[in-house]
Amino acid sequence: MDKSLLGDLDSLPEEDKVRMSAMIEQLQIRDSLRMYNTLVERCFTDCVDTFRRKSLDKQEETCVRRCAEKFLKHSMRVGMRFAELNQGAATPD
Repeated sequence: MDKSLLGDLDSLPEEDKVRMSAMIEQLQIRDSLRMYNTLVERCFTDCVDTFRRKSLDKQEETCVRRCAEKFLKHSMRVGMRFAELNQGAATPD
């Protein structure tokens, strides 16, 4: 878990800190699952055309691999950009 998210919670009682930590963890898990599901749905829709076989053919496999790589690179870039923006927006009190 990102400790910077808990930095402002120091003034809370320990019970509330634990509860907030659990909520943040659940949100992170939910976001990870949402990203994974979006990746699977998008790449499947874009790359799989027929159900002739129970395994992917070479063309579909290549398409899925490229799609997943692009999606993950894009997601990482967006995450890095948000981190940059958050660091720039953070002002010391």
